[in-house]
Amino acid sequence: MQSLKHPGGPVLTAQRRDVLLERLRADGRVVAKDLAAELGLSEDTVRRDLRELAAAGLCQRVYGGALPASPAAGDLAARRTVAVTSKERVAAAAARLVTPGSTALLDGGTTALAVARALPPDLDATVVTHSPVVAAALVEHPRVELVLLGGRVFKHSGVACGAAAVEAADRVSADLFLLGVTGVHPTAGPTTGDADEAAMKRALARRAADTYVLASAEKIGAASPFTVLPLADVAGIVTDVDGDHPALVDLAAAGVPLLHA
Repeated sequence: MQSLKHPGGPVLTAQRRDVLLERLRADGRVVAKDLAAELGLSEDTVRRDLRELAAAGLCQRVYGGALPASPAAGDLAARRTVAVTSKERVAAAAARLVTPGSTALLDGGTTALAVARALPPDLDATVVTHSPVVAAALVEHPRVELVLLGGRVFKHSGVACGAAAVEAADRVSADLFLLGVTGVHPTAGPTTGDADEAAMKRALARRAADTYVLASAEKIGAASPFTVLPLADVAGIVTDVDGDHPALVDLAAAGVPLLHA
């Protein structure tokens, strides 16, 4: 690639950032040192641009560079209009994992809500959730036994978090946990935007025999600040994204099972 050096320096700021964003889209990550050498820029310049892109919500900074930012990191109301069809496909596939007689932990968020709505009316199973919104969607389900875990409600995502919620989760033993996240990246793993929410998700995962990640299209290849689980602890990723997506290719190569919706 041609050097972006220019005597006027600052006039090329927008061009530099366009290159950084394109590289994030194409490669799924940016290594500041390598890209600075390739473009004929100082590493400080690349890092400064990445800081400004991160402040604008356009990337997620990590040690040595950056990853694509997740567009699913908004609040619950904002997420309701993002990738709706993709979430419905993922939800339909995930709902089939909840078998008769089983106990399933169901996370909060819009994809988990779609899972609740996709559970067949003749399903006889137990669903445990820390999301009042998800619980409300299941109140009128004719056969599902519903358990709601209480605690301080994190309004951004509409879920209970904190010590009381973790203590309640510790009393549960489940067959599977359907985990909602805001990003799934081969390097960062499953991520979310809040540290307490990530801790609550880990607490729920510890109570289930298997954890499956709900990954609609906007989450694949993206990252948020807080890793929820190592990829080795994931039983599978449920997604409707084509298997030739670079992030999914890398995840499959790492041995992560992919369940295509």
